[in-house]
Amino acid sequence: MISPEIEQFEKYYAMLTEYLVTYSMQIVGAIFILLIGLWVAQKLANVVANLMARHNIDVTLTNFVSNLVKVLLIIIVIIIALGKIGISVTPFVAAIGAASLGAGLAMQGMLSNYGAGLAIIATRPFVVGDTIEVKNVSGQVKIIELGHTVLIDEEKVEITIPNKHILGEILHNSFKFSLVKGEITIAYSACSNTAVKLIEDVVNGHELVAKVPNAQIGIERFADNGVTISYRYWVPTTKIIETKLAINGGVYSAMNKANIEIPLPQRIVSIIKSD
Repeated sequence: MISPEIEQFEKYYAMLTEYLVTYSMQIVGAIFILLIGLWVAQKLANVVANLMARHNIDVTLTNFVSNLVKVLLIIIVIIIALGKIGISVTPFVAAIGAASLGAGLAMQGMLSNYGAGLAIIATRPFVVGDTIEVKNVSGQVKIIELGHTVLIDEEKVEITIPNKHILGEILHNSFKFSLVKGEITIAYSACSNTAVKLIEDVVNGHELVAKVPNAQIGIERFADNGVTISYRYWVPTTKIIETKLAINGGVYSAMNKANIEIPLPQRIVSIIKSD
């Protein structure tokens, strides 16, 4: 007596054999279509990437568009191949639609980041290398991804910002440079023109200080104990600290060499003696 398991196996084996005999040519054709489709998808994605690169399109947008073209073509090829062997794709489409709806509701935050990333890449309010400030966070743009943007500040710390927190916010973009401010107070008896000239030589003589825009140096205010001279200049964002320390040291050394007095804070204390 033949066991039920063997009968069921024979049944499935007969069904598989009949299917292969009936659809053998269709299966070969489907495999051929799939292989050709994958090759065409890869080639077309490379063509799109090269075309966008020749037009200086952003790298992130280029990669996204080329990958999107490749995925869409592969999906189309798979649908055609499945139809070739007699498999209806309608149930799969319905299942994918339902799954996509559920996934979309579960990943609203991630999708909003991706949408914001696409908008940033398309409108290009900033590019890699620019210095931006958004929501009191500033740094030089290191990477622009679909979901987030990575900044690096003057302390070499990487800051990751979700793109949804960038789009629609007030954005400050100083491009490749950041503004550095400094000041020094000299005595009223010292020549302010000489002090300004010395500071100009120190600031403009530093190799990292930008030539455009020009450094701004002049009298800031008249303090209680002297004349305060301020100097403002632009440097690469990742070189702020070392440049600022070097220039402040150079300014102080130049004042001492020129015998320009840097006054100490003074306070007048009156002692009233009572009877």
